[in-house]
Amino acid sequence: MEKGLILWFTGLSGAGKSTISKVVAEKLKERGRKVEILDGDIVRENLSKGLTFSKEDRDINIRRIGFVAHLLSRNGVVTITAAISPYKAIRNEVREMDDNFVEVYINAPLEVCEKRDVKGLYAKARAGEIKMFTGIDDPYEPPDNPEITCYTDKETLEESVNHIISSLEKLGHLT
Repeated sequence: MEKGLILWFTGLSGAGKSTISKVVAEKLKERGRKVEILDGDIVRENLSKGLTFSKEDRDINIRRIGFVAHLLSRNGVVTITAAISPYKAIRNEVREMDDNFVEVYINAPLEVCEKRDVKGLYAKARAGEIKMFTGIDDPYEPPDNPEITCYTDKETLEESVNHIISSLEKLGHLT
């Protein structure tokens, strides 16, 4: 059985986590890998329904995503998470769960994310309609030393995907 892997995508809302993760998943499936995507919005609706956006509830949500990702990974699945996961400490806690954890920082400046804001969330946060919104009135703590960083304000989707795949090969996670 092939070794599983957790590809932990982190970044601001609108940075490109979901978009990139879907294409990376397809590329990995083309290589014959079993892949699951744990998208933050979908997990929150199903596994973490009822949680708020307080720091404590966000940490619970990320722990749940990490736990499920670890279960899948230890069974040979490449698990891609696409959740903001704004706090370093909880990301590092999840990293400790699995030897095959790869942090993928989807880096885009706040201004770029606000311009891409298809859901209008940043505008609502700026207007005070959404409280505790990451990047506006709640912090986003960028990773100190991610294995992979994509700069989605400077790279095309294809460049970001190719960078992730080639990095996984260099790190020995793909042949």
